[in-house]
Amino acid sequence: MRVAVIGAGAAGLTTVKALLDAGCDSVAYERRDRPGGLWTDTYDSLHLNTSKGRTEFAGLPMPADWPDYPSATLVAGYLADYADRFGLVRHIRFGHEVERVERAPGWTVDGEPYDAVVVANGHNWSPRRPEYPGTFDGIQMHAHDYRSADVFREHRVLVVGMGNSAMDIAVDASHTADGPVLLSARHGVHIVPKYLFGRPTDATGAALARLPWRLRQRIAETMLRLAVGTPQRYGLPAPAGGLLQNHPTISDTILHRLTHGEVSARPGITRLDGKHVEFTDGSREAVDLIVWATGYRVHIPFLSARWLGEDPERLPLYRHVFHLDDPTLAFVGLMQSTGSAFPVVEAQGRLVAAYLGKEVDLPSPADRKRAVDCDLRAAVDRWGVHARPHLRIDFDQYLSDLSRGDRK
Repeated sequence: MRVAVIGAGAAGLTTVKALLDAGCDSVAYERRDRPGGLWTDTYDSLHLNTSKGRTEFAGLPMPADWPDYPSATLVAGYLADYADRFGLVRHIRFGHEVERVERAPGWTVDGEPYDAVVVANGHNWSPRRPEYPGTFDGIQMHAHDYRSADVFREHRVLVVGMGNSAMDIAVDASHTADGPVLLSARHGVHIVPKYLFGRPTDATGAALARLPWRLRQRIAETMLRLAVGTPQRYGLPAPAGGLLQNHPTISDTILHRLTHGEVSARPGITRLDGKHVEFTDGSREAVDLIVWATGYRVHIPFLSARWLGEDPERLPLYRHVFHLDDPTLAFVGLMQSTGSAFPVVEAQGRLVAAYLGKEVDLPSPADRKRAVDCDLRAAVDRWGVHARPHLRIDFDQYLSDLSRGDRK
C-alpha cells in the first residue's frame, strides 16, 4: 500500500510511524518547514492543559523531569524528537500545501497516485469569527494570530470567548493592558484548576474512568464545587451544560485575576459601535482592541463536497476515522476529546495502519453505518445536537473501545 498523509503535526506523525511499522509506503505532506503542526507557532505563554502523563505518546514517554504541564516550546521539541527518533523526516515533504485530493479511480494527491489517503491536517487553524451589528473602529484579532502580550500594551482590551485560549489571553493581557481586561461570553463553562488534591486534575479524573459518565459527572462536579466554587461566584455566566458535557476550561490563573479585579466579566455582545461595545445587559464599554477567541471551523479545502458533504463537522466516520463510502479515505484527529488529543491520534493512526496493512477487517458497510448512528445518538444525548456531536469522544471510553479493535 502507498499511503498519503496530509499534515505532519501530532496526528500526521503518529500515523506515518504506524503505517511504516505496518509495512506501508507512506508520504506526508506538510505546508510548514518542520514537523509539529500548530505547536511550532504558538503564543508565548501556552502550556499543555492536560498533564504530561495523560498526553504523552505510548511510543515515546515525555521526560520524567519535565513539569506536569509542559510549555508549547517543550511540546514542539517533543514532536520534533518523535519525528527524528522514528526516522519520519525523510518521509515528509515540507513546504507542500496540498491543493487537491481526488479519486478517479485511484486516489491522487495533487496528481500523484496513492492507494489510500489519511487526512491529518487538524481543525484548529481556520478561525471562526462571529458577526454583530455595527462596526468597530479599533483593532481586531483572532486568538489564532496572538503571540505576545506586548500587543495589548496601553490598550483597553476585550477578549470574547470562554475557552482555554480566551482565558490564557485574558490573563496575559491583564498584565499589560490599560485597565482591567474585559472577558465576554454568552454562555459559561466549568473552570477546572490544573491540580486537585495535590495531583493533576485529569489524573484524578482518570481514577473515575470506569464509571458511567453521569455518575462521573456528579462526583466531578461535587469535587470541583468544593475546590473552587461555581463560575457564578466569580461573576461569570453559569455553565451551559454539566461537567463532562460542555468542554471545560482548564486554568489556575483566570480565577485569581478575576478576584483581583484585573479581569472583569461581561455578558454577550449585542452591537459594535465605533470604539464602544454594547452588551446584553445594556452596558457599554470603550474598547481599543478585541480578541476573538471564538474557536475554529473544520476546513478541508482539498476535498470536494462528494467526500465531505455539506458540512465537514457533521461528517459521519466509522470509529471517527473511516469514511463510510470508502475506508481507504481516513481521518486522524477529526474529533473533540474530553482529554488530550495525542494518545487519541496515536491510537487512530495505529488503527488506520492495521486496516491498510491487512491486520484488521472492518465490519460490513451496513454495520459500520449502524455503529456510526449509534455513536451519534449517544453523543447527542450527552453533548446536545448543537455541540458538534459528530466530533465528540469520551477520551477514556474511546481509547478503550479502540484497544479492543476489529482484529482478525
